[in-house]
Amino acid sequence: MSCPIPTAPEGARMTDPIAQRPEGAATRSLFCLEDGIAFLNNGSYGATPRAVLAAQQRWRERMEAEPVRFLKSELPVALRNAAGIFAAFLGCRGEDLVFVDNATSGCNAVLRSLEFRAGDEIVTTDHVYGAVRKTLAFVASRSDSRVIEAPVPYPGTTPENALAAIVAALTPQTKLLVVDWITSLTALVLPIREICAAAKARGIPVLIDAAHAPGQVPIDIASLDADWITGNAHKWLFGARSSAFLWTHPERQGDTHPTVISHGYGAGYRAEFDWVGTRDPSTWLAVPAAIDFWRTMGGDALMARNHRLASEAARMLEARLRVAPAAPDAMRGAMQTIELTQHGPASFENANRLTLRLADTHNVTVPIIPFGNRLWVRLSAQLFNEMADYERLADALATERAV
Repeated sequence: MSCPIPTAPEGARMTDPIAQRPEGAATRSLFCLEDGIAFLNNGSYGATPRAVLAAQQRWRERMEAEPVRFLKSELPVALRNAAGIFAAFLGCRGEDLVFVDNATSGCNAVLRSLEFRAGDEIVTTDHVYGAVRKTLAFVASRSDSRVIEAPVPYPGTTPENALAAIVAALTPQTKLLVVDWITSLTALVLPIREICAAAKARGIPVLIDAAHAPGQVPIDIASLDADWITGNAHKWLFGARSSAFLWTHPERQGDTHPTVISHGYGAGYRAEFDWVGTRDPSTWLAVPAAIDFWRTMGGDALMARNHRLASEAARMLEARLRVAPAAPDAMRGAMQTIELTQHGPASFENANRLTLRLADTHNVTVPIIPFGNRLWVRLSAQLFNEMADYERLADALATERAV
């Protein structure tokens, strides 16, 4: 499907086109989403607005007009300017923030920069994102260290028992805690401030995987006692793929390097990450346009609206499926998971089958996830969604249950 990109004057910033901000189906024309589809999986790859794609295209055209001048002379300034805008949004200094392709890349940069020894322990949770779990396994295998997964209860999670489970896994051998701000599989918003405080009180450095945080929950990095934080702009902040950040505490920057070592090695944290070889930087340079769009569509009010919509949809589905909430509303954001008890075994094969059935037969895009010997549906709520989308999902699940 083609997605025509409107043109706009270079450097133009978006303004609210109407006094009453639209939401739901009224905003679908701002995106390239297919007609007729209930897109309930913003959490996987996001959905980039046409306006942000247009901003990205303008940067590409500027680069192609004179590639050498742009990449050698213009890009360093433009990249630091974009980083400064992103940093201000996240509540940190621009000099402490660099761009990476995605949160997995950010985690890799940190984990592969650190040195572990035999007997060292790296603690995470059993909700850790699969790609990061494999990165941890790779790093541990090269050093004879161990990865410890703290079992966070699910369902039945509370902020207190999540914190207690993580703290119980910390030992004198723990050299690093890797923790999700919002878990990918189960969509839990963990008590990140309390987790960081508990780890730092024991002298343990913390890497926060905030893949789903920007645009979904309020962020003030300066107020968190973390060592590294990485997160995506292309999920909940409307950024172009792939755009993400890595924030590193000033005391850790000398030992933190990109996974691709290039000409900047030895010139400092920012120099190393800002240039890792020839690539298309337009996704990073379009982040200010994504922040503009997010604010135009309501900013903090949009975050609250998406949380309300996701919670309303979850309550409706839980009632129709006759299941209990897996966690309190305080631990659920614009992504929420609901247990499926009558849709077959909790296997990857069955989850994939049901995911494809919902997409191909019912035009509903939503992931079905096996976790903890149970099957879950993970819904997302973004600007373009409305309750009718979730009613379609409920009807589709009822049909599939009967098959």
